[in-house]
Amino acid sequence: MSSPKTLQLVSGSRDTSKHAPHIVVGVTSAQHFLAIKGRLRALCEAGFRVTLVSRPGGLLEIAAREEDAEAVGVPMEREFAPYTDLVSLVRLWRLLRKLRPDATEFSTPKAGVLGTLAARLAGVPRRVYLLRGLKVETAIGFRRLVLLESERLAMACAHVVICNSASLRAKVLELGLAPAAKLRVLGDGSSKGVDLDRFAPGPDEMRSRLNIPPAAPVVGFVGKLTRDKGLPELIDAFDQILMKEPLARLLLVGWFDVAEDGVDERLRLRIQNHPSIISTGFVADTAPYYRAMDLLVLPTRREGFPNVVLEAAATGVPVITTRATGSRDSVVPGVTGLLISPRSADEISKAVLKLLCDPQRSRMGEAGRTWVMGRFEKRHVLGMTVAFYLNLLKPRENENPGRLVMDSAERSA
Repeated sequence: MSSPKTLQLVSGSRDTSKHAPHIVVGVTSAQHFLAIKGRLRALCEAGFRVTLVSRPGGLLEIAAREEDAEAVGVPMEREFAPYTDLVSLVRLWRLLRKLRPDATEFSTPKAGVLGTLAARLAGVPRRVYLLRGLKVETAIGFRRLVLLESERLAMACAHVVICNSASLRAKVLELGLAPAAKLRVLGDGSSKGVDLDRFAPGPDEMRSRLNIPPAAPVVGFVGKLTRDKGLPELIDAFDQILMKEPLARLLLVGWFDVAEDGVDERLRLRIQNHPSIISTGFVADTAPYYRAMDLLVLPTRREGFPNVVLEAAATGVPVITTRATGSRDSVVPGVTGLLISPRSADEISKAVLKLLCDPQRSRMGEAGRTWVMGRFEKRHVLGMTVAFYLNLLKPRENENPGRLVMDSAERSA
């Protein structure tokens, strides 16, 4: 396997011998790249030159190699850090001045604000902010004010904001973060779609590997183990479920994220020591784990558009998730799964027990796969992204960059 094409921060101006349109895509950490995996490769295969920017490290190199993109490491902190943030902003500005890309696409809160601001200061002609969720929804106090202003600044510096779902766009408007004319949802949402060959119903090999009894109902969860994903409520709900279904197992496919909403040590130990909870840690390929589940629960408090719900549905697994921003777009209530209130252990428990006792549960899984096939197939979703950027970067005479971006977004939405 070839190594990624790594650029140095000291490199000179753009090589004019390369005629491919150049897009710089930035995230705070390569870990965040998992949510948009496949996006860069699709752009590269469509003829774009793509540079991935994130915090330096092995994950960045791996991500760039897999996507056939160039890689540049720029240190960025996840949390508010005024001095470090200023240094990161200057580094991003210098990088964009040297690369002189045709467009930028930044996402995640920190890279979003620093990247779009640096792109504006560097005079990048087409600036896109990919919004994949709003941390501000669960923040309080001073941190909420900082996040609100950061989002407002990031959107002000972008020509267009691609929102990951319709309800996320509605939340942006409700919070007054950007004008409606600047906000777009491509198709039905989602940042990368679903690989229907990889995520598909099939024989289960995982239960035996995890020593799960054949008759045990398996309630699944996939994602970061954090408060915002609803882990405290899920663990409380599972203890209630065990009173009615003592053989049940809770399968947690994910890692304890070191973040501001990470779970406390008490809950971590409770999970690790629980005899009926299986916690896998980080898993590179989650597809086989879905086939071990009877249903998936995502009791999230906020989302952009949850990929895990689409992946479970594509595998034929019924889903329970919340009416929170983003997650409510990922389920057809009563058809592909159930919607419940966020932050409610009781509602999680009742919904899980309802589905486990429903002999028609498999029909929800079948309907879920059909729904995903019609709206979120990977090539379809990534094709809309490619079409958006093809229109965005199409040469025009006497163009006005701001108007060009808005016109392009209209055609691609």
